[in-house]
Amino acid sequence: MSTKAELFFQEMNSKKIAFIGMGVTNLNIIKLFLSKQLDVTVCDRQTKEKLGKNYDELLALGAKFVLGEDYLETLCDYDVIFRSPGIYFYHPALQKAREHGCVVTTEMEVFFDLCPCKIYAVTGSDGKTTTTTLIGKMLEQQGFKVHVGGNIGKALLPEIETIQPEDIAVVELSSFQIISMRQSPDVAVITNISPNHLDVHKNMEEYIQAKCNLLWHQNAFSKAVLNHDNEITDGLDRYVRGKLCKFSRKECPTTGTWLDEQGYLYLVNNGVKTKLFHKDEIKIPGIHNVENYLAAIAAVCDVVTPETMHQVATTFGGVEHRIELVRELDGVKWYNDSIATSPTRTIAGLNSFQQKIIVIAGGYDKHLAYEPLAPKLVEKVKALVLMGATAPKIEAALLACPGYDSEQLPIYHAENMEQAVQKAKEIAHPGDIVSLSPASASFDLYKNFEVRGNHFKQLVNELQ
Repeated sequence: MSTKAELFFQEMNSKKIAFIGMGVTNLNIIKLFLSKQLDVTVCDRQTKEKLGKNYDELLALGAKFVLGEDYLETLCDYDVIFRSPGIYFYHPALQKAREHGCVVTTEMEVFFDLCPCKIYAVTGSDGKTTTTTLIGKMLEQQGFKVHVGGNIGKALLPEIETIQPEDIAVVELSSFQIISMRQSPDVAVITNISPNHLDVHKNMEEYIQAKCNLLWHQNAFSKAVLNHDNEITDGLDRYVRGKLCKFSRKECPTTGTWLDEQGYLYLVNNGVKTKLFHKDEIKIPGIHNVENYLAAIAAVCDVVTPETMHQVATTFGGVEHRIELVRELDGVKWYNDSIATSPTRTIAGLNSFQQKIIVIAGGYDKHLAYEPLAPKLVEKVKALVLMGATAPKIEAALLACPGYDSEQLPIYHAENMEQAVQKAKEIAHPGDIVSLSPASASFDLYKNFEVRGNHFKQLVNELQ
């Protein structure tokens, strides 16, 4: 008997297929489709010169190309269009394609439809990647074969033909991926919801509803894990059809996970509490990472033992670009927190340190409010180096904040990362901490937060 994946590729054999964008996520998917001898066209804004060796490789495999500024103009010529997460679901070119009868889908939508095994999925404004990684680590440590991917940077559709029913898939999903999905995972985790990506979503309501797609299509045998301490996610329990678990640092839920006043993590099942371990045993710093553990434990508690949870907590060193210690030079510790693309993420990072620190912030403007960040800057920062498009907004919010004192918290400006790192080195003294924690996206100067973080690390490692 043919598998769902085999039947899918057989059906695609008669279709004209377009992929929008040739980024990291799509590249291996395109190769998979070409290996099936399918009719594939790559639509990308970049030129063949900028695409470089990837263009040459795909051309040799049989791909066609529509490149340049008008790369979306021919979408109506295709039967199936794979939208990359970077292309908004309601983009006029996609709307027009749908009106012409084209199928518009995504890698994740197809993966969910074809995947033969249990799926855990994580979304939220902050903490998605770490929580996804923790779930994968705990399941792997417990002995499962685990496939981790999605918004975390790896496409899973290229693995679809090797995934077995007894395996487990763990995926991170952004709002741009979930907005068009009509299939939910077996286990859904929403870490938190706060204003984000409002430069793309038409309003906060659309952003929240996109996240809700993770819950809306679950069945009665599913599980949902929600943050009790976040007002928005706590209110989503009305959409849960299966088992409801909540995690909290404030009060003990009926079922889920809890951090008590003494700092111990508990597993709670219908009011019955099981003590796990103390938060200080968690290797990665920050109270927000305690919350990530609470979420991950609630997700896997049916199949992972407390001993395995504890082992991961004491050994897992964290994910790159998330309060990542780069080096210590002349008594100054340098941290890369480039993942902090929103004010709430920067607040979480600042709360991870016990002393006032030097912060490099600023970047692409996602139309977020910086007033909530200002009091935390006053409380936790000894010097602020600003760069990028949001620098004026961050500075204005700080200057208007009650309690701000320019002598206690000087503000410096830099044209680029090179200047920002040099200024931070100039003002830092032995015992200080410097953290890149932008509170902004990277797109004004960098392709993504990883590229920004890697550039920062390069510059820091080159300091003499």
